[in-house]
Amino acid sequence: MSLVKSFLKHCENKKYEINQRQIDIIKDLDNYYKNNFNVSFFSRILKKKNKKFGFYLVGDVGVGKTMISNFIFQEIKEIKLRLHFNEFMIQFHDYIFKNKEKENGIENFVKDLNKKAKLLYFDEFQVTNIVDAMILGKLFKKIFDQKINVIFTSNIKINDLYKDGLQRDQFLPFIEILENHCIQKELSIDEDYRLSKKISSDRFLTPINNSNNFIFNKFLRKLTKNRNKSLKVLEIKGRELILKDFYEGVFKLNFDSFFNQNLGSEDYIAISKNCSFILIENLVNFNEDNSNQQQRFITFIDIIYEEKIPLMITSETSLDLIQSSKSMVEPFKRTKSRLYELSSIKYNL
Repeated sequence: MSLVKSFLKHCENKKYEINQRQIDIIKDLDNYYKNNFNVSFFSRILKKKNKKFGFYLVGDVGVGKTMISNFIFQEIKEIKLRLHFNEFMIQFHDYIFKNKEKENGIENFVKDLNKKAKLLYFDEFQVTNIVDAMILGKLFKKIFDQKINVIFTSNIKINDLYKDGLQRDQFLPFIEILENHCIQKELSIDEDYRLSKKISSDRFLTPINNSNNFIFNKFLRKLTKNRNKSLKVLEIKGRELILKDFYEGVFKLNFDSFFNQNLGSEDYIAISKNCSFILIENLVNFNEDNSNQQQRFITFIDIIYEEKIPLMITSETSLDLIQSSKSMVEPFKRTKSRLYELSSIKYNL
């Protein structure tokens, strides 16, 4: 069965809407699959010069990029890894640190990676960390040299990645490598499917007033009725992260006090592994003055979205009207869409 037929059957079973633009992307992925995984030895030799080991699917939030890429990932019967990009880079930096006495750290990491996967899948790819930006060119050159296939989804085109970022000139070699080694396709649909479903985000409460604070606290009491409150101590590489309002998997945080802390992906991943529900008090509107907090918030939401952790939030501003700092406009579109979804997931008290 071709990938197109299999995809149509998948959509029928899941009762998804079928869109011609999505089918066109499936056809492109079908060609990518045949050229990289379903080829004879002689075909590999003939196609070696023009072979593209990467597939970069770009599109706005809610157009179905993740649904399509998840489907393809399941269909490809090779050893493979689906990773959040932050998690992947943490693994990389850990490897380099543990093997710092050895030479050729990047090359050895990629050789080890090649034993674990012939396909990597990074959903909602973006780069915001200057340390990562400076190393990605060398890292992904080795990945593609080792003929490891990589599927990316992103709402940012390759040439716009890390736009306006610090020392972007050191990031340009990575852009060139992606452009040389990836098939870039764009999926455009007129609406965000997640929002077009008329999702009712009952747990996104705005404005912050006595009435909504009462609803928030009442929900918290019901949610934690049979749970003990404690200080949850997470150990992350020899340091401690303390979660103060922790109720056996339910975590309540105040936006300012939490996101003013200099925390990062490793911290948020540890939190996500220990939580089944998160409540956020006093979400602020974003601007140039709090862009650091916004960046941490975007990373935090990306990570808990991977775990599909439900949210309840009180906010100064409605989700439709919440603003962004200039540098975060594009990635924040994805965050807003995910906030709709996470504050709407059904959760039985």
